[in-house]
Amino acid sequence: MDPIGLAFERYDDLPDTTREGDVHLMGEFKSAWFKDPDGNILNLVEKFLRAGVMENGVFKPTTVGTPQGGVASPLLANIVLNHLDWQLHKLGYRFVRYADDFVVLCQAKAQAEEAKTQVTHILNQLGLQLSTEKTRITAYGKGYTFLGFVMSSRSKRMRPKSQDKFKDKVQELTCRSRNLDAQLIEKLNRVIRGTANYFAPRWSTNRWFFGKLDSWIRRRLRCMKYKRFSYHHNRRMRAKQFVRLGLLSMESFCRP
Repeated sequence: MDPIGLAFERYDDLPDTTREGDVHLMGEFKSAWFKDPDGNILNLVEKFLRAGVMENGVFKPTTVGTPQGGVASPLLANIVLNHLDWQLHKLGYRFVRYADDFVVLCQAKAQAEEAKTQVTHILNQLGLQLSTEKTRITAYGKGYTFLGFVMSSRSKRMRPKSQDKFKDKVQELTCRSRNLDAQLIEKLNRVIRGTANYFAPRWSTNRWFFGKLDSWIRRRLRCMKYKRFSYHHNRRMRAKQFVRLGLLSMESFCRP
């Protein structure tokens, strides 16, 4: 089962109070975090950490931690935070972690406060710290964000930031200066398929929103074809015509 699905299954029968966190890796990579450290592997890891990053075409060196979104970040997080997993298990907490994002499940706010203290202490031992901006105590009824979803007792839906990223990709492909052809439909389908496959597991509640996104995508494509927006174009180019063109529907990825 995927980590989000596991979080959903566990939250379904558990808590009112949760604590979500995100770890910022700090300091130099310690070989003690490996069970059997290998010099060549450690040298490779060090090169990853000191390689620097490109931001808006400008090179910036990295002196502390791992670059946000770096290819090595999930691997290093799993190696380092394996210790956190075992410590939380020994303390009796139920939790879900994916790379450096994790949720600790608690029955009451006092227990969540204690969990936060314990996590902070464990991470300090590893030379790490919690992100104060992304760490908070919340109730399941109010909801929380985890791996691109907004999870709550009422719904499990795509978070607004993920929606904006998806729309940005679609807008880039469907600007009016482009031509509506098979090649563009193929590129658009790749974006739709990747997003829908991730955000449409059996427990998600995205069906209604995906239907709205399908309508928005078709409207973008009509504007491409006729080079302007008009509601009259809905009759000139109906949904079934997009099906014949091979356009995927996001709503079709949702389980019945």
